[in-house]
Amino acid sequence: MSLRILHVLDHSLPLHSGYSFRTLAILREQHALGWQTVHLTTPKQGAGDALYEEVDGWLFNRTPSAAGCGLLQQMRLTAARLQQLVSTTEPDLIHAHSPVLNALPSLWVGRRRRLPVVYEMRASWEDAAVDHGTTRAGSLRYRASRALESYALRRADQVTTICEGLRGDIAMRGIPAQRITVIPNAVDVERFRLDADPDVELRQSLGLDGATVIGFAGSFYGYEGLDLLLEAARLLLPRHPQLRVLLVGGGPQESSLRAQATAAGIAPYVIFTGRVPHAEVQRYYGVIDVLAYPRLPIRLTELVTPLKPLEAMAQGRMLVASDVGGHRELIRDGETGSLFRAGDVASLAAAIDELLNKRQRWPAIRQQARRFVEVERTWASSVARYREVYRRALARYGRSPSI
Repeated sequence: MSLRILHVLDHSLPLHSGYSFRTLAILREQHALGWQTVHLTTPKQGAGDALYEEVDGWLFNRTPSAAGCGLLQQMRLTAARLQQLVSTTEPDLIHAHSPVLNALPSLWVGRRRRLPVVYEMRASWEDAAVDHGTTRAGSLRYRASRALESYALRRADQVTTICEGLRGDIAMRGIPAQRITVIPNAVDVERFRLDADPDVELRQSLGLDGATVIGFAGSFYGYEGLDLLLEAARLLLPRHPQLRVLLVGGGPQESSLRAQATAAGIAPYVIFTGRVPHAEVQRYYGVIDVLAYPRLPIRLTELVTPLKPLEAMAQGRMLVASDVGGHRELIRDGETGSLFRAGDVASLAAAIDELLNKRQRWPAIRQQARRFVEVERTWASSVARYREVYRRALARYGRSPSI
């Protein structure tokens, strides 16, 4: 009998985010292992009365909701929908993914139906709220959010997370080591070519012929430190007049970044593409010489590993990244990429300058980066770790299926 897992998700496709792409990779690899998966999204997917939606061949069960639902009402709606799905699909276990708003309804229903609950903490809810500007570190809301997160972590049968930084944070809350497993972010190596030729037509259309391109692809949030990248470019242009900055995507900081480029007199050297379809992003990667990830040193970036540098390494792209904890966990300085002092414009400019002046080292770094991903960061190897997680969770209920 095949293992059946009911995944409880904040959101999913067709919404595009690192969260939804990680989810898709997990589902795909779990199916490759012969497991069955059921998928439920919460009211965070958006208001509506649909019970399900099929996207790219995947069936996502939805939680009907109205606009303006409070957090408690969201959890009640999720719990009610979860009860329905447990009755109709009869899963072996519930796998709740961040935030804690998904974990609590899963625990309520799991205990009522005697089902193991695995909680996957992909980020700290309270730290994400600080980043979004809805609270501040140490506030009453922050402490309450952290207490709820700790409550859910202590009561889950097993806990998974995405990196060592978050594992340490979970352990500090008193969770035993044997109940915590890291399922790291990874990539589908076969989707990325190491020697892909740049898209000549795209390069021409962006006005990048003959240019050395420093780029970033993703969402323009404050913690990404893109203002530092523009300032570093201003410092570098006198020595590298062919330098251009390509910013692929959009987000809250876009207007301020455009204003910064204009005020600094470098607007002609900075190209904003706007948001592009996910399927097109690889074309843009191909025209970038050096990818930059200048994340600022805040609690969120120190604890959480991003996905983008792994994708860059899978393609053998040269990259520079700040030395926040999330990057240090992924990048070996001088071997698979270059690290610079987080928050330091001069250090960022120096790291880019050194890379541009030592192009003879690029082939070796490209090969080492690709090798790191192939050996240590494939989705197949990451998702295989759930086997032991699920076995332990089911064992607490006296069940030992062959998985």
